[in-house]
Amino acid sequence: MRTTLPAVGLALAVLLAGCTADAEAPAVAAPSSASPAASLTACPEQPDRAAVGAERLPALAFECPGGGSLDLGRAPGVPMVVNLWGSWCPPCREEMPVLQQFSEAAGDRVRMVGVISKDGLPQAASFAEDAGVTFPSAFDGQGELMAELGLNALPFTYFVDADGALVHTEAGPVGSLDELEGLVVEHLGVQL
Repeated sequence: MRTTLPAVGLALAVLLAGCTADAEAPAVAAPSSASPAASLTACPEQPDRAAVGAERLPALAFECPGGGSLDLGRAPGVPMVVNLWGSWCPPCREEMPVLQQFSEAAGDRVRMVGVISKDGLPQAASFAEDAGVTFPSAFDGQGELMAELGLNALPFTYFVDADGALVHTEAGPVGSLDELEGLVVEHLGVQL
């Protein structure tokens, strides 16, 4: 059987694309008081000072279904790893155990925070509960952060220093706890 070069290129592009947020995302549901998100963890308090640095994440704020909020325009106070994920994204689902292991290993030395992106809250909460996720996640059901960052695929992981400077962006899933810990040492200077 002969395979044409355009067909091979198309197949390779599909494999490398990861998850796109166009056709696969479920209908977006807004948080409600009777939300299934009760199993999601609250976001921690942030210092009352603006993020500083040559590069920063867009100064957007999101409610955390478990309580509190995530304000990307404010300094986190401790180094922070921000992962954009959605329940509709197979690589995000595969990566989630690594993020959870990292959150447990990091303790208070590095904050692990998720941003539920272009997803429905019931779907995201159900997935997080099934996956045993205990780190906090903010809710960006409309994908505002993805739009600001020019993203159409997930997952993406951002490494932010204690002052709020964006020091590294990791496109695609992180494959292991060792890999994530190595990225944290390299870009945030924190040895776990």
